Amino acid sequence: MAKPTQAHLTRKIEKNQPQPLKDRTKGQMEYYMGAKLIEVGINPKSAIYRWAMEESGRMEVWTYSAYWGDSKETLLNEEAAGGEPPAAAE
Repeated sequence: MAKPTQAHLTRKIEKNQPQPLKDRTKGQMEYYMGAKLIEVGINPKSAIYRWAMEESGRMEVWTYSAYWGDSKETLLNEEAAGGEPPAAAE
């Protein structure tokens, strides 16, 4: 079985939340992603990260993605070619 080379963390938050609460949620997501990468043996500094946000009614769906190894190379090549980044897998 191939080792994973990407991870995604998704949270739903209300659009009308005050900005300090949104900032706190963002910081928590970044912290948890780093902790998860360490847990699975990936150096968080070797990964690249991307944010995605989509609206869903009165909610915002935030996705924080980490890419390393082959996925990192593929993402960087696609971005350099002007392509869209891959959609976050659930």
